[in-house]
Amino acid sequence: MPETHIIDGKAIAAELTDDIARQTTAFTHENGAPPCLAVILVGDDAASAVYVRNKGRTAAKVGFRSIQETLPADVADERLTDLVKALDADDSVHGILVQLPLPAHIDEAKLLELISPEKDVDGFHPVNVGRLASGQTDGALTPCTPAGSVMLAKSYLGNDLSGIDAIVVGRSNIVGKPAAQLLLAENCTVTIAHSRTTDLKSKVLAADLVVAAVGRPEMIRGDWIKPGACVIDVGINRVGAPDLGAGKTRLVGDVAFAEAIGVAGAITPVPGGVGPMTIAMLMANTLKAAKAITTKSN
Repeated sequence: MPETHIIDGKAIAAELTDDIARQTTAFTHENGAPPCLAVILVGDDAASAVYVRNKGRTAAKVGFRSIQETLPADVADERLTDLVKALDADDSVHGILVQLPLPAHIDEAKLLELISPEKDVDGFHPVNVGRLASGQTDGALTPCTPAGSVMLAKSYLGNDLSGIDAIVVGRSNIVGKPAAQLLLAENCTVTIAHSRTTDLKSKVLAADLVVAAVGRPEMIRGDWIKPGACVIDVGINRVGAPDLGAGKTRLVGDVAFAEAIGVAGAITPVPGGVGPMTIAMLMANTLKAAKAITTKSN
């Protein structure tokens, strides 16, 4: 069997952000101000802090104005609500992102609905969810990780995914469901599976494209993969790595990479696969929002 192709998410994300930077230069020249992304971080979760920092760095790299609001974990609901409302009302802010997860006392769904669909660069507002579900992919701001996953699949399979048998393992509102909707829009035949699916192995084996987003370390084994299939591993799981020393950990995906690499036609690594694309797609959504808002106001 031919050697498995490793899909380089870092390189593809870099190409995308370079293009966004070029478009941002033109946008700023035409409108007198750059696109603006506001990110809200609540609490001191280490992983969330890293994500937010990386988003800020990439926003600066492509030429955006970036705002970061950091609030304590015990922030009053009213204070957080007032901040979101203020940013939403600010005409100079084009995209708003609330870093998830939020502390338990915050009503996540209620808070996200305060963001106008036009500024919802995470793609989580019910209006954007509904647009995606009804096939209005051009008008919707699409969740970044699923959109990036589809782009990575196209980098190997080509831009026309029509007729491909795809399976999405995972049914979350953030990744699984929107990934399935995007693949349907690409004319794939899509199966949505999850940890309780009966005989999951046989269903994965039948797929030409596997999107693994179940959140379980290395759940999908190498002998589950159809020879030559394209595997997009969305999972980011930290597991113990005693071979590296006492108390050490490593990141692994939802797919057993060492097993799948001898079977799959192409696969994304963890890290270095979907992760960089998520941030790049966030920048793409922010630029898209800025263009739409500016056109509407003019």
